[in-house]
Parts: sequence; structure tokens; C-alpha cells
Amino acid sequence: MPITVVAAEPIEGKVRREVAIVSSLGQHAAGNYVLVRVADEAGHVGLGEASVTAVWSGETQAGTIALIREVLAPLIVGADPFDVEWISRRLERAAFGNSFARGALEMALLDLQGQILKLPVYKLLGGRDRPTPEPGAKLQYVLGSDRGLRLKFVVGAVEPALAAERARSMVDKGWKAIKVKVGRDLSADVQRLQAVRDAIGPEVFLAVDANGGYTVEQALQATRQFEKFNVALFEQPTRRGDHPAMAEVRQRSNIPIMADESVFTLRDVLDVIRHRAADVLSLYPGKHAGLRETLTLARVAEAAGIVCTIGSNLEREVATAAMAHVAISAPNIVCERFPGDLIGPLYFERPLTSPGLRYQADRLFIPDGPGLGVQVV
Repeated sequence: MPITVVAAEPIEGKVRREVAIVSSLGQHAAGNYVLVRVADEAGHVGLGEASVTAVWSGETQAGTIALIREVLAPLIVGADPFDVEWISRRLERAAFGNSFARGALEMALLDLQGQILKLPVYKLLGGRDRPTPEPGAKLQYVLGSDRGLRLKFVVGAVEPALAAERARSMVDKGWKAIKVKVGRDLSADVQRLQAVRDAIGPEVFLAVDANGGYTVEQALQATRQFEKFNVALFEQPTRRGDHPAMAEVRQRSNIPIMADESVFTLRDVLDVIRHRAADVLSLYPGKHAGLRETLTLARVAEAAGIVCTIGSNLEREVATAAMAHVAISAPNIVCERFPGDLIGPLYFERPLTSPGLRYQADRLFIPDGPGLGVQVV
């Protein structure tokens, strides 16, 4: 059935004040995103979400809606929703960058395919790992969506006592991994990190994220300080695009380095590999203009011996579900080792979908219904 409707509409959401993210990029107090609907002539509807943030991807809500309505939608209407490779190529030629907008459309196409076939999106992407049972043994699934994706909770660059309180509260609720925002002021960052480590104890996985806020020298000073707190991962210590700078930090740091802002495109990933700039890559569909490209980048990283995890831009439930589907479809996205960031729905005052996504302590369980498995309220 050909596509008959492509629609884009604004969605708003206030972040809960008590957990609002503060980072070297500023404060994330609201999510002004875009919801995409793609329908075929039989009445099936696929959903997509663009979690646009100007400081992050250069995209805005108004600009994304205009781009989809005026430029991208005419390229999709009348197409077969299963021709997603060729549709994606047309979208890429029509709009430079705008990865979150293009990613939302691909997301909606995959959701539409799932609605038509009555299959979850992860099945369309190649499935998920399941153990092979011994003959006659009772099958107990322990991987993929049966166990849920392991996540870490993010604490903003707030004053130390508040950061410690937020981190302790989440650990008390069963979270075993915490990420702390740094990169604004090194002295304050160290104080915040010490307060958090004291609050959560020595066993909890602890990561830091500078969002590119440090120079090389600042990042190296930071690593020496952070080592005292048994930091397991240092995310994006230096500015995006400066691969030699991050490579220098990695070479002289005892803490594994993760690239996030530095890896939007396949070329970015190849550059990071060539410069040996990271130990881990943070991937997610909004940055890469789609779930299928996310799988491609994960495979390229795997060939280079670099593992990946799933990042976040505080997406709502539609995009978070899509990210969960791609995470369990990629063997090289290893959330058990490096917990993911699929926590956006926990930050907003009101859910976007009904029912909401299923979280249990620090685990997100992947919807198993057709398509993405979510419906907007």
C-alpha cells in the first residue's frame, strides 16, 4: 500500500524540575520536539520523533516541521513504505544534515512496516539474541528484551550536595550506574564527583560526561582527579570534531574515553577510528539519521575493535522505544558493559504514550507489540 500522508506536529514537554539536566551545553529544562506520522492508504500509521535541540544538532522544532512538510514529505508520499533504503537516500540528497528530522521519518517508516506485518521493529532489523536451548531443556531467555537494557541515570552539573542527593536517591531505587555531568568548571566538577561517589559507595558504576567542555590540558587534569573516584568512563572530554585532541586525552588517560558529539556520520566514525580517539562510541538514531545507519556504524566500530553503547538526547517515548529496538538488534551495542542513556521519559512531567514504557530499576524493557510498540495518547 503506498504512503498517502506524511505529517509533522510539535510536541512539548517540561522536564521535571528536580532532575533537569545542566551540562557544559546549558540547561535542558524543556523538550520542544516533533512528532511524525506516516500513513498508508489502508489506514496503518507509523510514528517517528525528532528530539531536536539547536545546540546539539543545529535543528529546531519550527525548522524541522517546515523541512518535513515542504521538502521531505513530497519525496515520500506515493512511495512504498518498504522501500526505506531508497527513500532514505532521497531524503539525504534533499536535506544536508538535519539528521534528527530524517531519522524521525525513517523511524516512522519502520513503525509503519511493523504495523503492516504485525512484527516489532527489532524483528525488521534482524532480531535479537536468544540462547539456544539444550534438547529437552526448559528455555529461559536471559538476553535482549527479556532481561531489559541496562541503563545509567544522569545527574546534572549542579552543586555537590544536590548531585549527591539525586544520585543516592536513584541508587536506593535500584540503579547501579550513574553518570555525572562535568565540563563547566574543573574544581566544581571534582567536588561534585567526590560528593556523588561518597553518596553512592564504591561499587556503583560511575561515568562522567563533559559534552566537549574541556581543553586537552583541562581534560588531562580532570582524568588525574577523576581516577581517585574510580570513574569507569569519560564521555566526550574535548570539543566535537577535534579528533586529535580527544586522541591525545585517550593516549594519556587511564580512564576509557567515549565519543558522543564526535560521531554523527559514518565519516565521523572512520575519523575517530583513524585517530584512535575513543575506546567506546555512543550511538543513537537521531544523530545518524536512522536506525539502520546506527546498525551500520555499530558494525564498522566492531570491525575496528571498538564497542558501542546507546546514547540519548532526552528523547520521549516514541524515539526511546526506537532506540531500544536498535540497541537489542546490534551485537556491538553492549549496554551490560557500558550502560545506555535511554532515560528521557523518566525526566518529563507527563508521558507522551499510553501505556508508557516499562522501566524496572535501571532496566528498560523493549515493547513487543507491532512496530515500535507505542501509541501516542
